[in-house]
Amino acid sequence: MPVALRLLFGVLCVLAAMDTANAQSEFYRASLSEAAGAPGTLVRQEVIDGAPLGATTYRVLYRSTGLDNKPILVSGVVLVPPGDPPPGGRPIVAWAHPTSGVVPRCAPSLAIFLFEQIQGLRSFVRDGYVVAATDYPGLGTPGPHPYLVGFSEARAVIDSVRVAATLPGAGGGKKFVTWGHSQGGHAALFTGIIAKSYAPELDLLGIAAAAPATDLTTLMNEDIDSVGGKNITAMTLWSWQRVFDARMDRVVDPRAMPAINQLAEECIEGPFDLRRRQLTEQPLEQYFLTTKHPSDLEPWHTLLAQNSPGALPPEIPVFLAQGTDDVIIHPDVTKAYAATLCKAGSHVQLLSMPNIGHGRAAQASTQAMLEWTSDRFGGKPALDDCSR
Repeated sequence: MPVALRLLFGVLCVLAAMDTANAQSEFYRASLSEAAGAPGTLVRQEVIDGAPLGATTYRVLYRSTGLDNKPILVSGVVLVPPGDPPPGGRPIVAWAHPTSGVVPRCAPSLAIFLFEQIQGLRSFVRDGYVVAATDYPGLGTPGPHPYLVGFSEARAVIDSVRVAATLPGAGGGKKFVTWGHSQGGHAALFTGIIAKSYAPELDLLGIAAAAPATDLTTLMNEDIDSVGGKNITAMTLWSWQRVFDARMDRVVDPRAMPAINQLAEECIEGPFDLRRRQLTEQPLEQYFLTTKHPSDLEPWHTLLAQNSPGALPPEIPVFLAQGTDDVIIHPDVTKAYAATLCKAGSHVQLLSMPNIGHGRAAQASTQAMLEWTSDRFGGKPALDDCSR
């Protein structure tokens, strides 16, 4: 077979595999009656292959709490290192994933390269940590996904920790750290805001966030001229119309609707997906919004404020990593958020990374995050850059 044909055949095989991987199975479907029960309890589990260093990976479906405070189901994965757990259970790292999409088939638990997406995974397994990786509500399970809705993300993260502690080999651990990038950083910070009230039996030792979405008003207003900014705004408007009944037609040019709807159907797993979304986004370069700043209008003004994380309980240490070349999450915004935390009494370690953009923020900060996480579980005092 000629080289060109072999390459084409390989690409087609990969695409076919991706279609299969993103196809939801019966595992994700459950009746409303199955959602009844305590948040953080397991509905079902199944073992999946491919984890590093002999870890066992469970795809899980578990109970959580929706925005209306009613029971919902959420999916995800939990990785448990081999061997017997120590007395008191294994330490748990809750990985909060970056933007993967807004429709059910975009769940990370359905992704081909799931294990490659979790920055630091091999080190976590090597060091004996359980890794709990929620999909968030509406990804995997029926949508809509409440995109960049803080309480929704945080409840799913916390309940994934509860589930992780109960799986074979985990040992019932109660201590955890949350680690997230971009949307995942947003989820990690909101986890810190509600953890004590939502799950008083757990012990959140720290929050690590790379290029987190913090000031959503600035994110929507200042990024609207970039491709990435248009993508984020389009997904937010599409999701919030369904979650909050915030009608897009009040702020969106009708000619932009087909592109927005198409972007909502496209998942993000790797560079090829980003390139495809760039092509889908092109019509939005000509016509998109009918108002310069949707944040000036209700209900978006209030919703953006409510879903921008504020100060955290000061006893929870925070690790923030920010690339200086990030054009999605501006470095000054992350610095301003760090200052807010410092003013509230938090111990904050802020890692500034020269020549790093948004996409590489988690990868570039992984080693520093791993050291910081080890110190949290080791009971060492948290470094504090607030006095600088």
